[in-house]
Amino acid sequence: MTFTKKPNELQQSLVVQKSLLHRMIKQIRRSLDLPEILATTVSQVRSFLDVDRVKVYRFNAGGSGEVIAESIHEQRLPSLLGLNFPVDDIPQAAREMFVLLGQRSIVDVPNGKIGLSPVQSIESEKHLESNIYYRQVDSCHIQYLKAMGVQSSLVIPILHTDLQEQSVKPKLWGLLVAHHSEPREILKQELKVLQEVTDQVGIAIAQSNLLTQSLAKQEREATINRVTTLLHKLPTIQLQKALEEVITGFGGVGGRLYIEENQELYTWGEQPRLPYESDNSIIEQHLVWQDWMAECKPGNVWVSDDLYKEPRLRVLALGFRSTKIRGLMVIPLHYREKFIGVLSIFRSEFETEVLWAGRCEENRRQVLPQLSFELWREQKKGQSSEWKGEEILLAQALSEHFSMAIEQHQMYKQVQMLNANLELQVQEQTAELEKSLLLAKVLKQVTEHIRRTLDLQTTLQSIVREVRPLINSDRVLIFQMKSKSVIVEEINGNWQSVLGLNVPSECFPDEYSRLSFQGRIRATNNVSTAALSDCHREFLQSLQVQANLIVPIRIGMELWGLIIAHECEAPRDWQDAEIDLLQQLADQAAIAIQQAQLYEQTRNAETESRNQAAQLAHSLHELKETQTKLIQIEKMSGLGQLVAGVAHEINNPVNFIYGNLCHASDYTEQLLEILRLYQLHYAHPHSEISTAIKAMDFDFLLEDFPKIITSMQVGTDRIRSIVLSLRNFSRLDEAENKRVDLHEGIDSTLLILQHRLKGNAEFPRIEVIKDYGNIPLVECYAGQMNQVFMNIISNAIDALGMGNGEWGMGNEEMITEDNGGNEYSPVLRERSVQLPTIRISTKLSVDNSRLLIRIIDNGAGMTEEVKKRIFDPFYTTKPVGKGTGLGLSISYQIIVEKHGGIMECISEPGKGTEFWIEIPVKPPAKIVN
Repeated sequence: MTFTKKPNELQQSLVVQKSLLHRMIKQIRRSLDLPEILATTVSQVRSFLDVDRVKVYRFNAGGSGEVIAESIHEQRLPSLLGLNFPVDDIPQAAREMFVLLGQRSIVDVPNGKIGLSPVQSIESEKHLESNIYYRQVDSCHIQYLKAMGVQSSLVIPILHTDLQEQSVKPKLWGLLVAHHSEPREILKQELKVLQEVTDQVGIAIAQSNLLTQSLAKQEREATINRVTTLLHKLPTIQLQKALEEVITGFGGVGGRLYIEENQELYTWGEQPRLPYESDNSIIEQHLVWQDWMAECKPGNVWVSDDLYKEPRLRVLALGFRSTKIRGLMVIPLHYREKFIGVLSIFRSEFETEVLWAGRCEENRRQVLPQLSFELWREQKKGQSSEWKGEEILLAQALSEHFSMAIEQHQMYKQVQMLNANLELQVQEQTAELEKSLLLAKVLKQVTEHIRRTLDLQTTLQSIVREVRPLINSDRVLIFQMKSKSVIVEEINGNWQSVLGLNVPSECFPDEYSRLSFQGRIRATNNVSTAALSDCHREFLQSLQVQANLIVPIRIGMELWGLIIAHECEAPRDWQDAEIDLLQQLADQAAIAIQQAQLYEQTRNAETESRNQAAQLAHSLHELKETQTKLIQIEKMSGLGQLVAGVAHEINNPVNFIYGNLCHASDYTEQLLEILRLYQLHYAHPHSEISTAIKAMDFDFLLEDFPKIITSMQVGTDRIRSIVLSLRNFSRLDEAENKRVDLHEGIDSTLLILQHRLKGNAEFPRIEVIKDYGNIPLVECYAGQMNQVFMNIISNAIDALGMGNGEWGMGNEEMITEDNGGNEYSPVLRERSVQLPTIRISTKLSVDNSRLLIRIIDNGAGMTEEVKKRIFDPFYTTKPVGKGTGLGLSISYQIIVEKHGGIMECISEPGKGTEFWIEIPVKPPAKIVN
């Protein structure tokens, strides 16, 4: 764009200009929505200038820029909305001039000129008139605009001033850019109006930021109010809900509140788990965490955007590996120098996608202008939000509220404990009156607890654990009739354990079992005076039993076992309520045992069904995999037959032509010799013959006809070599293993792939370097080895093709050098050219027993994760429809399983890929087909 002053046009557009300013100021005052204001701005400015595109370009924190508003006229220029541009697109010197002088730039692409228009003087900082200083523009800048389809450009800086800090100098917020696909003049008054519009946009940005800050402050105050309300509701302090409110306020995915004094832990959302500790481990009790918290001072809030980069968290970070947590805020809680606990907030990692206007390599940004603005998506993983200063201030405020509330709550609980002690004294006086009611309630609780689980051992253990304190006995056990032993027990005190004890059958006659089966309950108040056999009494006294209570457990018509209470301290009078309670528990135990047995049978049946289903699924997977491999092998076999057939069919006519070309050449020489004799002896032929000789350009015919015959011979030789390579590659006549020259198979494969190795306008040729050693004939399956060479070399060609942007296409490069005036001049320098290369080497091992084959490319290489899976069936990194994922898997089976060899892949990103193959020169045993 050029700058001119046309009074007539200025007078005609004055009304339009004033109308534009009026609409812009009205829009800014009417709305605080910045996107709406920017959309209106670009639309009105484009209409005012009548250009093809007007956009607002905003600078990001890292220095790059993004188009956030745009208006295009009839799609005459491509849309750039939402695209990002790298830092180097706008030099730092230009950015500084935008801020210091408010400088505007007008670029006239056809004339290669740029007009610079400062708003104020750098010496006096006074406002200047809209003068334009013209100079030649950098050629890189011209190429950049031409690549965008732009012939004229106008750039006005958008400066932002913090309304709360008037003393702070303005900052460069963005640019207002106008593009036109044709040359366009800019009037002085138009530039003045656009500057006023830009100033109004700067005011709108400041107002929008102020509104955003105000709303954020209101939200923080609202969060503090909600949390305070939950924390200070004594005696119903709600720490769990307060924790959830804080996590939500910070936009977290989880968090923890740990109270040091009573080791209470409140959690919400995603949580870490230390892999080397028990399931109930608490990360706040880890020594590393404890030492860290000991260093924290009151009021200090520790934040990390990436906890895996923190040296002090190197050990604890293992507990977060199973989660998506990456951001961490730790708020120590102190009350008057006393450490109360710690509040932790977790933020999740996320992936981001940045849309770039073309893909620009950093090492080329300084030497070549950007020539393509095609959309490029950049994926970034493991990102997390940055902890802002306002959030840290909020955390400090919440720390005070939590510390005070927890301290008050603990004091309140201490008072409550004192009151509870007083109430306990009153309860002890009325305990006897409420005993019967308590027994009924406990019975119900035990019954519900039994029914909640279906595990037999857990059920029986729960019975004895709940019954023993209820009847206040020294030992309660369950005796199983089938095993004739004690299977569970609960002991109070240092009494002897009887778990697993077998009862002597001679001390308990069959009459005891018959009476128990009939439901007899036997209460012995004193073992020493009871009517017992001497053997029975001695047995009980050996167990330190002085009184016991025995209740049978019956399941249908079977006596399953006995529930027995022992009193070891002294004799005891068993009360009816205690006997009735034990009887009811025995009935509930019988029900629980039946349920547990049924559940166990169901689980066994389910486990068996799952095992069968898993076995069937595994068999089906192996069948599908085998079927796919057979199909692939059949396809390769069919392809080999087709190639061999075509080669045979082509070979016959080619041999016929090749065999007759020598005779045709001799006949041609003889005929030409006769014609020369005719010319020699009949120098003046008939006029009709002379006319025909001139018409057919006889001299050229004599010269060119032998060349045609020679060309035909060269072509037939080429066809015969291709046919021979196809026959060698198919190897249909070598289905069994035999001694072959593998160099011949490699050369045949390269000849078949010759069309892919040639270069074109978009991709250079692939150089093949062969380093063949002196190797003997190798006993192998030649056709299958050719298939291995075809798969590996084809993959190498694909890998080199995917990195075609890195190969040099010439021996010179364009760079720019500073000539001292902040302008850059193009300079041609020689550069080294790196061509895509495939190296193939063969040699014998030291002991001459194995053949070593290496196929190396200088492509982009592969990551460790990809390298681990390349030999897996159906795994491929190619686009959909470009590969089956079976080539390398089948090649691995051919080398390892069919030839008893070794096949390995050596690769690193940026260092190419090497396939290492070892096969025995002569197999030690018969190769399994």
